[in-house]
Amino acid sequence: MLTSEQLKTVRKIQIRTSHLVSDLFAGQYHSVFKGQGMEFAEVRQYLPGDDVRTIDWNVTARTGTPHVKRFNEERELTVMLLVDASASTQFGTVKQLKSEMAAELAAVFAFSAITNNDKVGLVMFSDHIELALRPKKGTRHVLRVIRDVLSFQPSGKGTDIGTALEHLNHVTKRRCVIFLISDFLDARAQLALKIANRRHDVIAVVLDDPREAELPDVGMIELEEAESGRRRLIDTSDAAVREAFAREAEQRRRDRDHMLRSVDVDPIVVRTDRPYAEALLRFFRMRERRH
Repeated sequence: MLTSEQLKTVRKIQIRTSHLVSDLFAGQYHSVFKGQGMEFAEVRQYLPGDDVRTIDWNVTARTGTPHVKRFNEERELTVMLLVDASASTQFGTVKQLKSEMAAELAAVFAFSAITNNDKVGLVMFSDHIELALRPKKGTRHVLRVIRDVLSFQPSGKGTDIGTALEHLNHVTKRRCVIFLISDFLDARAQLALKIANRRHDVIAVVLDDPREAELPDVGMIELEEAESGRRRLIDTSDAAVREAFAREAEQRRRDRDHMLRSVDVDPIVVRTDRPYAEALLRFFRMRERRH
């Protein structure tokens, strides 16, 4: 049961994100994702102007004349939101928690999908599957998605992206668009991402907070690692300590970016201290240029 404050938050997110979708994203969503879901129609002889990438080489070799595969655009897509519910997402030092930003981003993608008559499903995960909602259409369903991302209380603390992707591969037979919303504190995700991205269109939505990259100079503080519970006392007034912390954070960022590039997964990096609309627009424009 949602508290009155949570209900207000859901309503605010609905208003804010639905305006963003209608004003900025709905058309770009359509141009970027519609046409990715294709159903095989037939094989016919090659005609001048046909895309050479559609040549069916088996039929061409068998008949001795070039043939191409023809596809029909599927009328609807399935959009799956894979949302990280691990303990590290309950962190945020500026405007909002990473989990709150995840709810807003999930709302943007979900409203964009239903505006284009697509289905939306949800998988929330920590170190195991916490919650799964079957893909459906409609505003009522999207509001439930937002509510669950905002208010669900996970039983796990860790992050296992592979488990979430494997679950999705088992339950989803058709190709879908996957928005994987996480802070990606999981160094084991590479193989699972590679396998999933062969079958689906996986987009990594990376949640960052500025305090994960640098420490303020505030003297002695105790840091607790959210997912492991380990604690350590550090002196932030020591410049060498702050520099070491920043170097470690930068290395984690480089490792994450390298992993995503190696499996050909496009990232959208958002920060809790900055508006996310600009990052989403950059992504949609990049995808439009590519297609």
